[in-house]
Amino acid sequence: MIERRILILRLSSLLSKFPRIQTKLLINSLDKDNIPNHVAIIMDGNGRWAKKHGFPRLMGHNEGTKSIRRTLEIAYELNIKYLTLYAFSQENWSRPKREVDGLLKLIGSNIEKELKQLNEKGIRVIIIGNFKKVPEDILNKIDNAHEVTKNNKKMNFCIAFSYGGRDEIIQASKSLIRDVLEEKIRISDINENIFENYLYTKDIPDPDLLIRTSGEIRISNFLLWQMAYTEFVFTPVLWPDFNKNHFLRAILEYQTRERRFGLA
Repeated sequence: MIERRILILRLSSLLSKFPRIQTKLLINSLDKDNIPNHVAIIMDGNGRWAKKHGFPRLMGHNEGTKSIRRTLEIAYELNIKYLTLYAFSQENWSRPKREVDGLLKLIGSNIEKELKQLNEKGIRVIIIGNFKKVPEDILNKIDNAHEVTKNNKKMNFCIAFSYGGRDEIIQASKSLIRDVLEEKIRISDINENIFENYLYTKDIPDPDLLIRTSGEIRISNFLLWQMAYTEFVFTPVLWPDFNKNHFLRAILEYQTRERRFGLA
């Protein structure tokens, strides 16, 4: 079966000029019993897409929101329970102020604009990160999104915003140390499960699959603890060009892997 899926991947590449046929082939080839429970995505390439087309960088970020909608739609169709997108890293705060302000405005407006439809589809919105630098108006939108969708069960849409993997581990360690000092927990009781309760992702399962676009082969401080046994798929496609068929190809490639979780 794995060899068959590898052949399907090769065949689907030849059908890139016929997207509808390609979509049908990919969907029909998927093992519906082996769909990843949690897919995480590093959405990379917005700036390069804008430069390639002669647009300002913010135009690339704006175009990238269309890919978010496409990806969310196909993940929903496949009944993927958790989709996590790396939307804004801790390092992004050091970008030029104009770009940062534009990104914040885009993120805030999209949370507000998409919330009604997400809620109607039964999608729970979870936004994780260190919000110390986040403006109050965006914090209010984040709190509202959490409150409005908190009881939804169909799917979990997680946005990593003002997020850094190392920062998450440091913040978790500080909280754990504080609880030890206050005698809420004993050092001898600390294990992986307890530590995970202090992470931003404490109620979210680890990703089964990570997709990174734009051809870069690194994880850029994203979900460092959580991706110990995640399968990685890297694609050269710039994020604004990423479509449903690219997502389906990544799922099919995931299904060609033999997951061992550290075992030989």
